[in-house]
Amino acid sequence: MELWKLPTGDSVSRYEKSIVVNFTGPRKVLSTSLFNGGYHEDYTYVFNHDSKTGPGETMCTSLEDYLQHLHDVTLRLGFEPDKGSGIGTAAYMENVAIIEKSYKELTVTAIVTGGIDVNGGRVGDEASYYRPLLKTETTTDDDIRFKTGRKTESPKNPADPLGTINIILYIDGDLAEPLLARALVTCTEAKTAALQELQAGSHYSLGIATGSGTDQTIVVANSEAPYYYDGAGKHSKLGELIGKAVKKAVKLALYKQTHLGPKQQHNLFKRLQRFGLSLDYLFESYMSEYEADGHEKYEVLNTFEKYARSNETVVMSAMWSHLVDEWLWGLLTDEELNLGLVQLGLVPVEASGTYPAESLGHFEPAGIFDVHQFGVDAVIRNLENHIINEVRIMLGDSTK
Repeated sequence: MELWKLPTGDSVSRYEKSIVVNFTGPRKVLSTSLFNGGYHEDYTYVFNHDSKTGPGETMCTSLEDYLQHLHDVTLRLGFEPDKGSGIGTAAYMENVAIIEKSYKELTVTAIVTGGIDVNGGRVGDEASYYRPLLKTETTTDDDIRFKTGRKTESPKNPADPLGTINIILYIDGDLAEPLLARALVTCTEAKTAALQELQAGSHYSLGIATGSGTDQTIVVANSEAPYYYDGAGKHSKLGELIGKAVKKAVKLALYKQTHLGPKQQHNLFKRLQRFGLSLDYLFESYMSEYEADGHEKYEVLNTFEKYARSNETVVMSAMWSHLVDEWLWGLLTDEELNLGLVQLGLVPVEASGTYPAESLGHFEPAGIFDVHQFGVDAVIRNLENHIINEVRIMLGDSTK
C-alpha cells in the first residue's frame, strides 16, 4: 500500500510489516544498519521492518539470525538483498509518521517509527556490554558485523530492538558524501531535541533520554537533483528543514506508538519516573508507613492519581526536576538547590555529611561545587515525603 509519493517520484509503501522506499533513479545512501549499512550509491531501495516474531515464526536468538531475518525479508518483498539496506524495530509500521518540509526547490521528508518506553537512555549511561573482537589477518567486516556489539545472555529476544527510534531521512537534493554524514548528525540532534521537549526519561540513569540504545537512521540524497547543497548543519536551510521535519516526525511517531505527548506527560509520575518516584513505589511507601490510617487501597491510589494530575503538582514536578538536573549538572550549589526547593514550598534537604561530587555517581565533573552536604537519594526522599504528606492532607489525615 502506497503511503506517500516523494517529490522525486519515489514511493513510500507499506508491505505487511515493512515500510519500503523504492528508488526510481540513482540515490546516495548512508545507513547505520549492520544490514548492508555504510555509504552506497548503487542501492534501489531502503526499508524499515517490524522484527517482532509472529505466530509460527522462529525467534531470532543471535545477531546472525537477526541479519539473516532481514535478508529473508528482502527476498519476500521481491528485492535483491545486496541492493538495499534495512533497519529493524519492534514498533508497528501502522504507526509510522511521515513529515515533509520544503523551501523553494528543496524538500526534506522524515519517515519515522519509534518507542522510548522500554530502553530509552541518556548518552553516557552505564553500558550493558563490552565485547571487542581480536583482529587477525583474516578478520573481515562480516566478522565485525556478526560477532560484536550484542549480548548473548539477554533474557529477551536479542533481535527485538525494543524502544527503537528508526528514521529514514529523505533529501530531494544532492549532497557530497561528507554532507550526508553531517545531515545524519543534524538528524540525531533533532531526535534528541524532540525527546528533551517531551521530557522522556532515561531507564538507566536519572537523566533525560537522548535516544534509545538501538536507534538507527538511513539518510538518502537524490543524485539526480539539479542542485548540490553545501551545508546540512544548523546554519543552513537544509539543516533547518531536517530539524523541523525530524522533530515533528519523532514526536508524532512516539505519540502514535505509545501515546507519549503533552497529555501523558501532564502527570507527576511520568515526569519523575526517572528518579524512581513511580505510583507503585509511592503507594507502597505510603502503605508501609500509614496503613493504620484505615483507608481502602483504591481510595489511596485514586488520591495519588488525582494529586499527580493536578496543575499545581505538574508545575511543581517540572520545576523540581529541572532544579535537580541543574544541581546534578554542577550548575547549582547545595544552598541554591535548597533555596529553589523552599520557593517551591518544600522543606530544604538537611546536611548529612561530606560527599565528594565524584564519589556520588550522578554528578557531572567540574561542577561549581566539588563537595556536597547530601546525596541525591536524600533529595529524592525529601520530595517523596512531601508527596506522601500532600496525599495524606487530601485524605484528611494530616495538616500543613
